[in-house]
Amino acid sequence: MATVSYSAREIDCKIVYCGPGLSGKTTNVKYIHGEVPSEGRGKLISLAAGNERTLFFDFLPLDTGEIHGFKIRLHLYSVPGQAMYSDSRRLILQGVDGIVFVADSQHDRMEANITSLRDLRDNLKTQKRRGVSLVLQCNKRDLPDVAPVEEIAETLGLTRVPVLEAVASKGIGVFETLRKVSRMVIARLYKQFEAAGGIA
Repeated sequence: MATVSYSAREIDCKIVYCGPGLSGKTTNVKYIHGEVPSEGRGKLISLAAGNERTLFFDFLPLDTGEIHGFKIRLHLYSVPGQAMYSDSRRLILQGVDGIVFVADSQHDRMEANITSLRDLRDNLKTQKRRGVSLVLQCNKRDLPDVAPVEEIAETLGLTRVPVLEAVASKGIGVFETLRKVSRMVIARLYKQFEAAGGIA
């Protein structure tokens, strides 16, 4: 759940990039960090975990607007996708507001996508988290043996969530994905704060 900082007049929202190993989660977060103006973002922190890393940083987006005069600060995380790092994922998913599930579009990676999504659902169920905004990003669309986007969404059972295509290594679709999930998170928060009578 987002946290409110009254002293800074900010609402902190947590967005986590999940998906199978080497699907492009880290590539998304690194690209965003490299493109965001330095005065509005925090340092990119990297924690090594085998072949994969957990990356995170925070920033104040310029185009998200405010909620009752409070600015929105986004905290972006990528989690290691390999099965052995389940504990790390569980920890990072605590308090999550929005999730980008980064699917590897290649046909031979579909089983890995399914396994990773199952792990994500199990983690959210364990934490009794509901109402988390979810976006599906079909990454690596530039590779030769990719499944149609509709097939990926159907195979994963994600036909009711927004689906975006991406080539994260080239920055294609990266900010479109972030914009989509952050707007969903902010719209939900706005409703919650309105229902609660606003922010004191």
